[in-house]
Amino acid sequence: MLSARILFTSIAAAGISCLSTEPARAAGAKPGTVPKPPAEKSPAEKPAPEKEKSVADIAAAIRPSLVKVIQEGRQGVEGLGSGFVLREDGLIATNRHVIGEARRIKVETSDGKVEEVTEVYASDVRLDLAILRIARKDLKPLPLGDSDKLLQGERIVAMGNPEGLAFSVVEGVISEPKRDVEGLPMIQLAVPIERGNSGGPLLDRQGRVLGLLTLKSARTENLGFAMPVNELKKLIEKPNPVPMNRWLTIGVLNPRVWKPVMGAQWSQHAGVVNVQQPGDGFGGRALCLWKAEKPGTPFEAEVAVRLDDEAGAAGLAFCADGGERHYGFYPTGGKLRLTRFDGADVFTWKILNESASDAYRPGEWNTLRVRVDAEHIRCFVNGRQVFDQDDHELRGGDAGLCKFRGTQASYKGFRLGTDLVEKPVDPALADSLRKSMEQFLAGKDTRDKVMESLLADPALGHRVLDERRKALEQSAASLRDLEADLHRGAVGRELARLLAEPDEKIDLMRCALLVSLHDNPDLDIETYLREFARMVDELKGDAEIAKGTLPAVRRLTNYLFEQNGFHGSRNDYDSRSNSYINEVIDDREGLPITLSVIYLELASRLGVKNVAGIPLPTRFMVGYREKAEGEFSLLDVFDGGKPLTLAEAREIVSPDGNIPTESTKAAAKKEIILRMIRNLLGRALQSSDAPKEAGPYFNLVLAIDPQAFRERVTRARLREVSGNPEGAAEDLAWVLEHPPKELDAPQRLAIKDWLEKLRGQ
Repeated sequence: MLSARILFTSIAAAGISCLSTEPARAAGAKPGTVPKPPAEKSPAEKPAPEKEKSVADIAAAIRPSLVKVIQEGRQGVEGLGSGFVLREDGLIATNRHVIGEARRIKVETSDGKVEEVTEVYASDVRLDLAILRIARKDLKPLPLGDSDKLLQGERIVAMGNPEGLAFSVVEGVISEPKRDVEGLPMIQLAVPIERGNSGGPLLDRQGRVLGLLTLKSARTENLGFAMPVNELKKLIEKPNPVPMNRWLTIGVLNPRVWKPVMGAQWSQHAGVVNVQQPGDGFGGRALCLWKAEKPGTPFEAEVAVRLDDEAGAAGLAFCADGGERHYGFYPTGGKLRLTRFDGADVFTWKILNESASDAYRPGEWNTLRVRVDAEHIRCFVNGRQVFDQDDHELRGGDAGLCKFRGTQASYKGFRLGTDLVEKPVDPALADSLRKSMEQFLAGKDTRDKVMESLLADPALGHRVLDERRKALEQSAASLRDLEADLHRGAVGRELARLLAEPDEKIDLMRCALLVSLHDNPDLDIETYLREFARMVDELKGDAEIAKGTLPAVRRLTNYLFEQNGFHGSRNDYDSRSNSYINEVIDDREGLPITLSVIYLELASRLGVKNVAGIPLPTRFMVGYREKAEGEFSLLDVFDGGKPLTLAEAREIVSPDGNIPTESTKAAAKKEIILRMIRNLLGRALQSSDAPKEAGPYFNLVLAIDPQAFRERVTRARLREVSGNPEGAAEDLAWVLEHPPKELDAPQRLAIKDWLEKLRGQ
């Protein structure tokens, strides 16, 4: 048996891509039907062999039946693959690896139209096959052949989009009609299969599908493999349909929080809601209403919005009845507009007010706020009032987001309340911070000294910094750096404070969100804490949770990995998104440690005993046991919560099966957070600008654990090479004043010599 691990490279791993076109149908065959082979005849009755078509004729006939399958992920388009039409009512065949896991999928047909996939009609991971459904009724299916009747040496044609080249055809022969590849029956081909052909059809010389191109050989260019079409027929006969609202987890809005109205494509990433495509309402109107809470009267609603094009229109909707009636306050064409919509067409909406404002910043984030009382509507942009409108036609209903035409827009920080006005600052403190910044900008105070002043009130510090940055554009770069340091310094202090508590009192979820906040200043932690609380509430009172550790562990595993689709990241493992717990909650995809944090916190808040994080060397896992003593049984949360013995886990994380004893014991919450930060630090050290990228993570580790000897010495080296010998000397002096246990005499002497050299510079 050939080893696929050695011989083949999956086109999924190589970056698949393929073109679209459309297929011809066998004469007399109904769309999507599988032609039955004719009954066996005696030699005298057998018809003459079918005449082979030319490669040019086959290419022209099936070109209309080929499609491009587009897989989208966290960073946009993540893969392109081939496919072909199975039925005229919208069924498309492709490879399973082409569509990824929990990814948004689109299909581009030969007429250039891009269609959203509405359903994964059937899929089989082992056979690497999938059937997709799109909302089209005018497609031309390809006729299916019989792969059981293939003969060695039979001439074939393969179609696809190799290496991104538009529509390509190649001819070859069947090398072996039934080759066993790791237990799978595959067709071995003497034909070059390149990246991009994956999912494309393998055809006989009459234009019938014999298989789906799947693997290429790593040994030779002219050797490839295809999955037999008769395996695809099994999926057609017994589909396992999954609608896209269940297939998708990445970027999906929480239906308990947001309700889209009138179409458009709404998604969420890292706490930012994004919208694209026109809505179904008049003028491309679409809403996305906040369902977590309803406003009373009076109320205020606020959101920050950014348009991709100032000619567009997007902002706040309020007093919405869930249908066509609502108010809208939004920027459009460089002006601010307040509108009332009383129905579905141009005759039922009214522009109540429209005006330009120099408080609005084109191309940037702008904060919109409305205050609604019994008689008036007041509208603000970036804190400045632009309208005070006397209108009371609509009251009650929901608030949320609106957009118009083909606008693409982003929204963040949506909130409701009775008073959202930013509170006045302490003038004396503000003056003190301004003076401190002036000293810093004049070079009279150190960064550390001004940071101490700003950290007296981080929120006020942000406001004063922002004010000064706008006033002095020539100092913008210095102020931005200082603002980032302030933000990260505040996060580091807060994390250090929380993690200094006894382990049982530490809020692990809040700490994990603070790690995300460190890199994402716009993150609204409270939103995610509420979302996690909703997850806990779903399981409160669950009968299995109440039975004890083992039933509770089974229930938690089912809830996270089967019911809600949490899974380990395989397509973009190195993405920082996997280390940000808010994005793991959004996308339900993460690293072993971030998935473990969610599992552990659910167990903790539900009172499940004897569940802990197990810090194995290369894969963090969840451990559980019936009693407080004894060895942990393990769950590999990266693999859907798969149960493992310690011996099985050793095989995964260590080639020689040896792992330190301390790695099999329960991890303290502080160590879990430090491991999350060190994951980010490791990736930063691999960047092209390691001193700049890694510096904040070194600072964060040392804020939490000042005794982290290795990080302090490495930070000293980075400071030295980036032109900061004073900072490097400061780190080395600290090590000599607080020598760790592992620092031996030769190391101490080497650090002392290094410090003297730096001071000599």
